[in-house]
Amino acid sequence: MKRASADDKYREMTASPIRPLILRLCLPAVISNLVTTAYNLTDTFFIGQLGTSQSGAIGIAFSIMTVLQAIGFFFGNGAGNSMSRELGKRNNERASRLLAIGFVGSVLCGLTVTIIGLLTLRSLVMMLGSTATIAPYAVQYLTPILIAAPCVCGSFSLNGLLRYQGQSAFGMMGLVTGALLNFLLAPLFIFVLGLGIFGAGLATGICQTVSFLILTTMSRRFGVIRLSLRNCRPNVLLLREIIGGGLPSLVRQSAGSIAATCVNIAANPFGDAAIAGMAIVMRIMLGANSIIIGLGQGFQPVCGYNYGAGKFDRVRQAYWFCVKLATGVLLALAVLIWSFAPQLVEVFRSDPAVVAVGVAALHFQCATVVTNGVNMMGNMMSQTLGKTGIASFLAVCRTGLFLAPAVLILPHFLGVLGVEMAQSVSDILTFAVTIPIQRVILKSLR
Repeated sequence: MKRASADDKYREMTASPIRPLILRLCLPAVISNLVTTAYNLTDTFFIGQLGTSQSGAIGIAFSIMTVLQAIGFFFGNGAGNSMSRELGKRNNERASRLLAIGFVGSVLCGLTVTIIGLLTLRSLVMMLGSTATIAPYAVQYLTPILIAAPCVCGSFSLNGLLRYQGQSAFGMMGLVTGALLNFLLAPLFIFVLGLGIFGAGLATGICQTVSFLILTTMSRRFGVIRLSLRNCRPNVLLLREIIGGGLPSLVRQSAGSIAATCVNIAANPFGDAAIAGMAIVMRIMLGANSIIIGLGQGFQPVCGYNYGAGKFDRVRQAYWFCVKLATGVLLALAVLIWSFAPQLVEVFRSDPAVVAVGVAALHFQCATVVTNGVNMMGNMMSQTLGKTGIASFLAVCRTGLFLAPAVLILPHFLGVLGVEMAQSVSDILTFAVTIPIQRVILKSLR
């Protein structure tokens, strides 16, 4: 493995052909996301063998995991967006400080989550929509994950910080190694050692810690700029940049956590099967969307470097290529998931009540998921360009501004059908809002 110099990376990002460059950068990100999704689905599968209440616990834990991701993405994207623009301007010293501040901030915030989460865990899972039968399993699953929270946050942050340097392949190595290790540890702990759902959480905690150690090593040895704690010298301007760049990610992930909680609360009156069914659907659709997120993650460093270098035509060219590719991929995935929806849900839980909820929700989401190509690329572009207000607004639309009210209001009129269709309603409304905003941004780059 070879460490790229800052000058070599600058020339690659600002002069090489756009399409192969984006494909080269997005491939490791897509692989990382798919392996991580496969790890999540494997967890869901193994835990589904334990019972419906245990499957429901995954849905409750999803909210906490989203918060940990939100912290990692906040610092990784917040520091990374500014860092890529500084590298485009060839201001390497400032980029090094952004890297160190983003890393340290994510680990310290993860430690805060560990302390607060462990002290309030029982009441926390009930607040997140757990039933009395699901709560004990949610507590068991989340305890080791919360202990590893600093490593979880640090891993997501470092992956983003490497990616924004155009070094997504090294970020992939850390995440994929941890996920592959989980494939081995989860069944060992759950079934062989008889630890049940606690074993699944323990395997996740250990694997996230391994990923963190690998990513830290990669960042210190193979980053375009090397991670050094001596560069963690924050000031008001740097912190303002990190907050501005990371706020859309924090809003997006926090809204996702709130929306997942709202889904659990809305499904609660319909029993454990409804919560379990929606938890399975969230994991399946996360897999489809993770491919598009990976494509966007390949686009973002190209966007940041070229915007910093003043090459706006390359920014526009990259954006349209990614929108077209993402839309085509989502259309193909929607057809596949719609066709095999019953089989997909039954893989994780064969309970007829769970399958009925899961299949209906999958069909609704397949009908509208194709809009996410425009939705996600628009959000990622505005964030990378430093348009914090617009990016934060677009981030909150799909999983907060539109989804949370839809999932809380529609069930009063449509019953469980309202829970199943809420995400699709949110997708359509987000698409309608994103189109005019993107037209204005693209015109400003001419």
